[in-house]
Amino acid sequence: MTSMENRSEVNEFILTGLTDAPELQVPLFIIFTLIYLITLVGNLGMIALISWDSHLHTPMYFFLSNLSLVDFGYSLAVTPKVMAGLLTGDKVISYNACATQIFFFVAFATVESFLLASMSYDRHAAVCKPLYYTTTMTSTVCAYLASGTYICGFLNSSIVTGNTFSLSFCRANVVRHFFCDVPPLLSITCSDIYSTEIVIFISGIFTVFFPLLVILTSYLFIFIAILTIHSAEGRQKAFSTCASHLTAVSIFYGTIIFMYFQPSSRHCMDSDKMASVFYTIVIPMLNPLVYSLRNKDVKSAFQKTLMGQRHQLGHLFS
Repeated sequence: MTSMENRSEVNEFILTGLTDAPELQVPLFIIFTLIYLITLVGNLGMIALISWDSHLHTPMYFFLSNLSLVDFGYSLAVTPKVMAGLLTGDKVISYNACATQIFFFVAFATVESFLLASMSYDRHAAVCKPLYYTTTMTSTVCAYLASGTYICGFLNSSIVTGNTFSLSFCRANVVRHFFCDVPPLLSITCSDIYSTEIVIFISGIFTVFFPLLVILTSYLFIFIAILTIHSAEGRQKAFSTCASHLTAVSIFYGTIIFMYFQPSSRHCMDSDKMASVFYTIVIPMLNPLVYSLRNKDVKSAFQKTLMGQRHQLGHLFS
């Protein structure tokens, strides 16, 4: 048996979904539709705003536009299928669609992890070595860092997805989750998963703890640099440049570690689903809100764009 299809006895999976209560299907569909629309508008709007406003053509906003692009893809990989299941009650997903969903979900999650690490390096350069910032964070360096995040993301996803779908499922096809994820699939395979678990563990170290180590190291030096600033205003300004990023990091890594790096004996189906909803559906919506609400440059660019549009409409109808 040489192909993934030949190694499996099933050609589709049945997702258990978020809830079996019929009265919750429509309210949840409405809530997730609103979240999804906010996610699309927020992330695509952030990309457009950064592209239009020349004042935002800096390394920090270059990485932020990439983060918005990744959040858009991240949400697109999971949310539409969840919404369709809530609306129609159809919880069946084909074997190939399940593999595709896992591939893009893992890819975008990995890219986001490395992007957050790249953004911490950018903040370290801005706060700790401000005089050398323009020579440190050149457009070439930013392009290499961004390209590296996507290469690592899709390479890691290829390894994880390939290992997962090289397993046999022997007619066991009920996935106790609302989307295709690696741990629920490993729980229903009839193959020996020892080597697969080793690969996934190494992948987790590489994609979660290595970027997190980079972030923590960067912020250690940032906080030391902030403590050496004598004026309270200067310390506040330095810290404000990192506040949005710190918030995004805390939300993303907090939920990922809770979900994937606790003993299996402590896993609870309901709490796992809630955590999964948060990091697959809610986090892509939160990131543009966090950066827009806490960032004066973004708010100023947004206001200027609105004023420009009003001015153009005024000329159009005058």
